[in-house]
Amino acid sequence: MNGVVLISGNGSNLQSIIDHSIAIDLKIRAVISNHTNAYGLKLSEHENIPTHTLSHKNFSSREKFDQALSNIINQYNPEIIILAGFMRILSAEFTHQYSGKILNTHPSLLPKFKGLNTHQRVIEAKEKQHGVSIHFVTRQLDGGPIIAQTSINIIDTDTKETLAKRVLLEEHKLFPKVIHWFTQGRLKLKGNQAILDGKILSN
Repeated sequence: MNGVVLISGNGSNLQSIIDHSIAIDLKIRAVISNHTNAYGLKLSEHENIPTHTLSHKNFSSREKFDQALSNIINQYNPEIIILAGFMRILSAEFTHQYSGKILNTHPSLLPKFKGLNTHQRVIEAKEKQHGVSIHFVTRQLDGGPIIAQTSINIIDTDTKETLAKRVLLEEHKLFPKVIHWFTQGRLKLKGNQAILDGKILSN
């Protein structure tokens, strides 16, 4: 299945997806970043994957940036769009255009701790567990139907840095698995529900 990956940073989740791409039936047609210095672009170039950069700073509105982003994406006619650390809030028009095709990974046990700085916020809230969520992207920030989650126990010595590393390891395992469900045709978005093998996963 043809896919496009959107990134903003180092690309560790991207590397995991690249490493698993053959096994999960995914052909990464392009990698797009909103930061020109994102290390993930170098990872892509090393794998001979076409790359594009599109700085949001060059656009007067979110909608204009998203339209330019769509123009690049549509060159590759992807069946799946993967947000692997893409640190942009997407407009309603964008999410509607690609409804049911966009998957995102978020470093918290949604619906808890939407948004940024999740690891620090989890520690400050004295939570006992933390983790990662994979979900369909809708117009609601980090609010699309949850597909899968992995949790880890928080220990007394954890810092935001140690939590980030541990959660990232779980992301590297869970995200390719969920992408494979999609490429196999087993995972779909119907209305506001994630459906796997005909069964409702979330509302």
